[in-house]
Amino acid sequence: MQGIDWDRLRIFHAVADAGSLTHAGDVLHLSQSAVSRQIRALEEALNTTLFHRHARGLILTEQGELLFEATRVISRRLDTAAARIRDSAEEVFGELKVTTTIAFGSLWLAPRLAKLYEKYPDLKIDLMLEERVLDLPMREADIAIRMKEPTQADLIRKRLMGIRMQLYASRRYLEARGMPERIEDITRHRLICQSPNAAQVAAGAGLVQHLLTYEITSILNINNYFGVLQAVLNDLGIGVLPDYVTEDFPDLVRVLPEIESGEVPVFLAFPEELRQSKRVMAFRDFVTEEVIAHRRRVAELG
Repeated sequence: MQGIDWDRLRIFHAVADAGSLTHAGDVLHLSQSAVSRQIRALEEALNTTLFHRHARGLILTEQGELLFEATRVISRRLDTAAARIRDSAEEVFGELKVTTTIAFGSLWLAPRLAKLYEKYPDLKIDLMLEERVLDLPMREADIAIRMKEPTQADLIRKRLMGIRMQLYASRRYLEARGMPERIEDITRHRLICQSPNAAQVAAGAGLVQHLLTYEITSILNINNYFGVLQAVLNDLGIGVLPDYVTEDFPDLVRVLPEIESGEVPVFLAFPEELRQSKRVMAFRDFVTEEVIAHRRRVAELG
């Protein structure tokens, strides 16, 4: 990047991100003509065209895409550096981007975050719940909790616990329809589960495929465990659910306890470069403590 004006790179990044000189000018508090002049000067300095201009806005050229990828990396690194600088030795504050699956995030993590906010009220947590694995080295998220060991390089990873998919029903449902005594009895009940080809851990899909080898006539497929849980709690049938729901939903009764999936490891991971971040360390310690407390309470329930 030697010889390129940093201010012009900043303006280029804003224009590429917004796709419009006008919108970039609003973000940068500059006039459209001032932004346009800086882009032209940058194109002249690089002896290339960075944008195709048309009536609906701007589209990056191939060369523009290359430069935008570089400025994205620079922007993320600068954000990381700024976050590190802001983290003092005594205080934990600022934004923390956390990603995990829809089920674990909504059923286990989110209900426990009150304790973290009570300790660190100035945290701003951006909780991204999706099955897609976000790219931690590219800083799509700061921390991930995933149902398999991350394979990306330059990540610090910690195994939190192991979970299994098991069968549950509500007390009311079982009082009305009876408790299955053996697996063949499941054919007389509605099975609530994720479709085997839905995005989920392999162990969960494997258990569902096994259950579907029996002639179950009534099935409700829902594409995440949060939905499966709601259906089970509302007495629709017997559901395949992760075992971590038992602590927080005491109305659930385990059905056919000999039937369960293989163990699914749960890992917490974050980029090596965030090792010194006070926010990341605070979140890691909080989750670790909650996992230990969860294990203790489940053991007491058992």
